[in-house]
Amino acid sequence: MQRRFFYFSKKGICASQNQLFYGYKIHAVCTFSGVIILFNLTKANVDDIHYLADVKEQIADCILIGDKGYLSASYQLDLFQTANIRLETPMRANQNNYKKQPYIYRKTRKKIETFFSQLCDQFIIRRNYAKSFLGFKTRILAKISALTLVQYINKFFFDRNINNIKIQII
Repeated sequence: MQRRFFYFSKKGICASQNQLFYGYKIHAVCTFSGVIILFNLTKANVDDIHYLADVKEQIADCILIGDKGYLSASYQLDLFQTANIRLETPMRANQNNYKKQPYIYRKTRKKIETFFSQLCDQFIIRRNYAKSFLGFKTRILAKISALTLVQYINKFFFDRNINNIKIQII
């Protein structure tokens, strides 16, 4: 019975859009090209930084590019020491010794943000009329799987940009 608490969604804040929302968050790890390799669903009030504990158990020896929600020196050090994961996050403009993030990381981050925008706009992932939590999880998984399948078809059948999802397939 202890697991039932997860079924009840919570109120959270989207810092980038400066809005309150009620529901759940998707935390995801993507490749540089924008293919999701790991994701997790949490209540809206769970801080982004807590997802890193799950990540370090599933991947290692890589570079992660996160947004400002993952800005924490102690978590960065822990990730590096336990799983050899280098977490790159942009600094806030008001931080001491502010340095702009390297161009390659900013470009990759923009590509991944575009990918998530497509997931929200074309696959309408924010709107979900499921009647149960199991149905909700199933619909989210189905939408992410469908987008991944379109990326696969674009790459291996048509040899085009994998995130060109509005193009007619046949």
